[in-house]
Amino acid sequence: MSGRGRGGRAGAAGPGGGPDERGQSAAGTAKGVTGGRVGPAPDDFRASPNPIAHAYTRFGVADRLLLTGHSHQAWPDVAMEGQQRAWLDAAEHVDDKWAHVAERTSRVAEGYRRMMGGCDGDMAFDANTHALVTRFLSALPFRARPRVVTTDGEFHTIRRQLDRLAEEGIEVVKVPARPVASLTARMAEAVDDRTACAMLSSVLYEPGLIVPDLAAVAAACALHGAELLIDAYHQLNVAPFDPSGLERAFVVGGGYKYCQMGEGVCVLRVPPDCELRPVLTGWFSEFGELAEAKSPGEVRYGSGAARFAGSTFDPTAHYRAAAVLGFFEDEGLDVPLLRAVSQRQVGLLAKTFLAHDLDPAVVGLDESTPVEARAGFLGLVSPRAGELSAALRERGVRTDFRGDMLRFGPAPYLEERQIVAAIDALAEVVRG
Repeated sequence: MSGRGRGGRAGAAGPGGGPDERGQSAAGTAKGVTGGRVGPAPDDFRASPNPIAHAYTRFGVADRLLLTGHSHQAWPDVAMEGQQRAWLDAAEHVDDKWAHVAERTSRVAEGYRRMMGGCDGDMAFDANTHALVTRFLSALPFRARPRVVTTDGEFHTIRRQLDRLAEEGIEVVKVPARPVASLTARMAEAVDDRTACAMLSSVLYEPGLIVPDLAAVAAACALHGAELLIDAYHQLNVAPFDPSGLERAFVVGGGYKYCQMGEGVCVLRVPPDCELRPVLTGWFSEFGELAEAKSPGEVRYGSGAARFAGSTFDPTAHYRAAAVLGFFEDEGLDVPLLRAVSQRQVGLLAKTFLAHDLDPAVVGLDESTPVEARAGFLGLVSPRAGELSAALRERGVRTDFRGDMLRFGPAPYLEERQIVAAIDALAEVVRG
C-alpha cells in the first residue's frame, strides 16, 4: 500500500458504466495531448469562455470569483466519479478491493513523480503531511545529533512540531526566511555535524515566493551527514520542481491545493536505498512480510517508501486523485502549461492592482519582486488583511490571509475578466 508500483494504465470501462480503469469518466474529456491529440496553449486560457471551466460544473467556477486557488482549488467533475467508483469497488469486491486501490495509488504516485520533475525514489502516502513529517522526524538520530535547521517562514505543520521538540531539548535553529534570495546559502552555513536534518519549503507559504538553489542546502547536508526534508506543497503542479542536486532529499507535498485532488492524499518522496527506521510507522510497513516467521519484539520494515507506511486508510481520496490526474492528462494540463497560465494570471492580478493606485498604507504590493519569482498566488501586504478578506467575501470574492498578507490565488479555470473583477472589488472596499 505504499504506492511503490509503477504499473501501466488500463483503458477498459469499469463495472457499472462509471469511471473507467484510469479513474476517469468513460466518456472522456475534450482535448489533450494523448493519442496524438494536440493540447491547449497558454493563450487559449485568455479566451471566453475558459476552455476547461465546463469541466467544473459542480463547483460553478464560471459564476464564482474563487481566488483561493493556492489553498483549495475547485475539483473537476470527474473527481465525483472517482469517489463513486471507490464506493462501487468496495460494494463489488469487498475486502478484495485493495488490489484496485493499489492500482489507483500507483497512478497517483506516478503523477506526483512527474510533478517532482521525474525524480526517482518511492512515494509514501498518508492523509496529511503531518503524519509523514512526524514519521520522518521519528527516524532521526536525535541522541547523537540533537539539532534541526529550519526557517522562520515554514507552514504550521513543521513550525509547530519543531517548536514542541524545542521544548523537549532539541536545538531548533530558525534561519530568517527573508531575504529569500540568500535563504539557502544562509541555511547551508547553519548546518553542522550536530545537525540531524534541515527542513525548508520550496515556496514560502505566506508571500508565495519561490526559494532558489535548494541544492545548496542539500550539499551542506551531504557534507555533514544530515538529512534534508523539503516541503513542496505550494509548488507542486503550479511551478516546475527541479530535483537536480536533491537526490537524497525527502520531499513532502499533497493534493489539497494546486493538484485539485482534495483532502487525504499527501505524499512523501523517499530517496532510493533509504535505511532509516522511523519510530512512528504502521503495520503496512511490514505488509509484504506478514506471512513470514517473526522473532518476539522484532520490528521489521519494508523497503523504500514502505519504511514510512501507515496502516489501514480510506482509499476514496486515491480514487478521486487518480480521476483528477487522468483529467489533467487528457486535457494536456501539464506543469509547463499550468505554470504559463498561472504566471499570466498572477501578472494580471498585479497589473490590475497597481493600476488602481491604492493607498499603500492600507494595502500594497512589493513591486521589486518579479512575477517569475512568485509561485501560484499574489500576496498583498496590509495591516488590515483580515478585514479586507472578510469584506471581499461579502462581495462574493473568496480570498484568504495570513498575518498581514492578503492572498489572491487564481486557477486555470478562471477567466481574465473574473481576475480583474476580483481586484476591482478590492479597490471598492479600500476606497469605501
